[in-house]
Amino acid sequence: MPAAARPNDIVTLLSEHNAAERLSVPDPHLRAQLRAAAARYTATGYLGFDPAIEPPPADLPKPCDKCGRQNARGATVCSRCGAKLQIYERYDLYQDALIDTYTGERAGILLGAHYRDVLKWLPAMRPWPERASENDYHYYSGIYAITHLVYTYDDYSQNRVSRDCFPQEFAHLRANLRRAIEEKDPETMGEYLDSLRSFGLDFSDDLIRVGFDYLLSVQNPDGSWGDMRDPNAYGRYHPTWTAIDGLRDYRWNRVLPCP
Repeated sequence: MPAAARPNDIVTLLSEHNAAERLSVPDPHLRAQLRAAAARYTATGYLGFDPAIEPPPADLPKPCDKCGRQNARGATVCSRCGAKLQIYERYDLYQDALIDTYTGERAGILLGAHYRDVLKWLPAMRPWPERASENDYHYYSGIYAITHLVYTYDDYSQNRVSRDCFPQEFAHLRANLRRAIEEKDPETMGEYLDSLRSFGLDFSDDLIRVGFDYLLSVQNPDGSWGDMRDPNAYGRYHPTWTAIDGLRDYRWNRVLPCP
C-alpha cells in the first residue's frame, strides 16, 4: 500500500480488500495498513463535505482541469491559474457518500463518517430531477443516487426494502423506467429493474416485463450488453453487470425495517 495514499486510493483499496475478505481471502497486514491510513483523513477529505453537520453542498468545485488545484467551496475560478471551475453535482456527492460510508462500515473501517449520517439527508435531496432536454446529467445523477441508495441500504440485493421506507424514490424509478428504452440505455435499465424488484415488483408487473423484454432484445451476440466498440472497459463491463443483475432471480433474506 502506498505510504502517501490519498482518500480516493484508500477507498479503492478498501473496496477491493472488502471484496477479497468476502471471498475468504483475508489479508490482516493490508487491513491494518488501511485502518491506519483511513484515520488520517476526515469526512470532508473522503466525501467533500461532512454529513454529520450538512447535506451534500451545491457549491463544491471539482479539482481544476488545468492545474489540478482543489479550490475552496464557492469558488468559480481557480485561485492558482484563473481557469473556470466545474461544480460537483450534489446528487453525485450523495451517491458517492452512500457508497463510501457503506463500504467502510461493511469492512469495519470508518471512512470519516457513518452511513446513517449520509442517509439522514435523503429528504434534502428531494424532489428528484425530472427529465428535460437541458438537464441530461442532472436527471441521471438523481436516478443513480436513488439506485445506489437502494443498493447500499439492501446490502446489494441481499434484502427486500419496503416501499413505505422510500415512497418518493420508488415512485420516481417506476415513473421513469420506460425512458431507458426511449434512450436506448440497457445499463440504466438494469439498475431500474433490480432496484424496483428490491421494492417488491416481480415478473407479474407489466413494467418489469417491459424491462425484461427490452434487455433481452438488445443483448449483444457475445452475450454482453452495451457498445462492444467502446474503448473504455467500464463502458463494456458495467452495462453487462447491471443487465444481469436486472434479469437474474433473487432469494431475498428479509424485508428491512425503515431507517
